[in-house]
Amino acid sequence: MGHANLPASKRVSSTRQWRILDLVSAAFFGLVFLFFVLVFTPLGDSLAASGRQTLLRSGSDPRQRHRLVAAIELGQQMSVEVCPADMVDHMPCEDPRLNSQLSREMNYYRERHCPPPEDTPLCLVPPPTGYRIPVQWPESLHKIWHDNMPHNKIAERKGHQGWMKLEGPHFIFPGGGTMFPDGAEQYIEKLGQYIPISGGTLRTALDMGCGVASFGGYLLSQNILTMSFAPRDSHKSQIQFAVERGVPALVAMLGTRRLPFPAFGFDLVHCSRCLIPFTAYNATYFIEVDRLLRPGGYVVISGPPVQWPKQDKEWSDLQAVARALCYELIAVDGNTVIWKKPTGDLCFPNQNEFGLELCDDSDDPSYAWYFKLKKCVTKPPLVKGEYAIGTIPKWPERLTAIPPRSTLLKNGADVYEADTKRWVRRVAYYKHSLNIKLGTPAIRNVMDMNALFGGFAAALKSDPVWVMNVVPARKPSTLDVVFDRGLIGVYHDWCEPFSTYPRTYDLIHVAGIESLTKDPASGKRRCNLVDLMVEIDRILRPEGTVVVRDIPEAIDKVARIARAVRWRPTIYDKEPESHGRDKILVATKTFWKL
Repeated sequence: MGHANLPASKRVSSTRQWRILDLVSAAFFGLVFLFFVLVFTPLGDSLAASGRQTLLRSGSDPRQRHRLVAAIELGQQMSVEVCPADMVDHMPCEDPRLNSQLSREMNYYRERHCPPPEDTPLCLVPPPTGYRIPVQWPESLHKIWHDNMPHNKIAERKGHQGWMKLEGPHFIFPGGGTMFPDGAEQYIEKLGQYIPISGGTLRTALDMGCGVASFGGYLLSQNILTMSFAPRDSHKSQIQFAVERGVPALVAMLGTRRLPFPAFGFDLVHCSRCLIPFTAYNATYFIEVDRLLRPGGYVVISGPPVQWPKQDKEWSDLQAVARALCYELIAVDGNTVIWKKPTGDLCFPNQNEFGLELCDDSDDPSYAWYFKLKKCVTKPPLVKGEYAIGTIPKWPERLTAIPPRSTLLKNGADVYEADTKRWVRRVAYYKHSLNIKLGTPAIRNVMDMNALFGGFAAALKSDPVWVMNVVPARKPSTLDVVFDRGLIGVYHDWCEPFSTYPRTYDLIHVAGIESLTKDPASGKRRCNLVDLMVEIDRILRPEGTVVVRDIPEAIDKVARIARAVRWRPTIYDKEPESHGRDKILVATKTFWKL
């Protein structure tokens, strides 16, 4: 019966046919199963994101990336892809997965190391799950939404020292720190016994290794504007917490290079258990502090090695360096030391144990973009007028007084005054005619990408904002003038990503955006507007505002790219009093989610 009576050849043929049918059926049901997995499960999203990531990395095909950029600039490509969910905190130049392979010497691996553009994903960084519009200032100084940066590590490790703690949907900031667990206010009040915290004598401060920036946050009530910085290290997100609170902060590391600030810019330099080895490498790090500190300014170091157990030699060396630089010892109070930098000529000894010497005349002390630290002491500039603490005008008068170092520029004083008046008119137009929400609680963290003298920031003096004034590294070095006015900022090259976390700024302003992509001397393009605007999108908060001024041709190009990065752009005429061909683009970043 059945197959039993069939010839052997036919039985083999029939068996093969059934095997083929079984394989076809199995393949069909397998494909159906895979379809349901990809469409209806998170695995499909993950694989799709991975595929997008591979597609958008020009390392796979640089020519494809170039074609994509060109299509977006021409308006032929309607949108830029979204980055995978694991990139919500993406910082291209501070990527621990890449930088961990670099040298540990002098913390080189914690400094900026940017991948080439062709290896940078061309995609929009998404917000984390549960992200909300940030708590507004000044309430944000004391609490923020947990889900905006759901990183509990600092709260768990530092909560007993008053850094921060988790309460319901919020992170709460009691205002403490490792060296001031009872709160920054009490600590600042104590420092006020020795240095002029109030009264406008001090205006610009640098907080090194700042934690969550409570020191800088509470100095704001004294009209002292603090630039807080820390690396992206084991605490992971301390600077992210700082800027979410509405406190000026930057990701940076004092390692092998000068910090990206001008010489003699800060009235006060503060370190609270920052653990910087100031006397290592022939006191190179203390020399960098000296470069940054304004004559007559103050250095405050709390914590090791100041009268610290088992660090007698380090403490002795620190005092020796300060003496060699003729710093005046103001006080040693427990584990806190305060020195004052001399205002006159250096009384530098010919012989000292650290081999310190004066820099030669070829040194530009304010050049600080990827510039290796020097083991020589910076000479004060020869300028007309005084810029030392005690002689520079007090705040707020110094905001509008002609900065002494502006005289180093050709027609500097005249250009400075014209720039100041111009930005008063422009900002008034922004507020009253373009309905930009400057002066309201909706805008706290502001960046000016092409700041020159800081005129835009100065025109916002009555608004509850702080402004990061960026002076492009290849343009004339005017950042010292910005600091002389009592404002803060950094050098930066906009052909590279900025050193901050995603979703830092409420408003980003730029005048002359195309100039940021070109070499100032030759006029040749060094990078493209698409990459630049994707980077602006990364550091801009959802529902944040972008204001761009430029010639009509540039504004039209910006508008095309703006739509591709999911902004809502509107183009306006310039203010009536202004000359030139400028148009103004105002765009809002839409609040989209994965």
